[in-house]
Amino acid sequence: MLKAIKLSESLINDAVINGKAQHRSAPKQIEYWARIGKIADENPDLPLGFIKGILIGIEESKAGDVSDYQFG
Repeated sequence: MLKAIKLSESLINDAVINGKAQHRSAPKQIEYWARIGKIADENPDLPLGFIKGILIGIEESKAGDVSDYQFG
């Protein structure tokens, strides 16, 4: 569902800059931040790096880039 919303100019400018650095459009960067923020809000004990690792793992799994974990 697409919906137009009003955002501050400073948020949009930050999204443009950060998005370029991470090869995302400004809207996709804002979606990424919202997704990270939602996960962090729902799981306040998880560090940001751990959350990012989970999201990367999910995308790797979707792409078929998986292997058995070797303990020890």
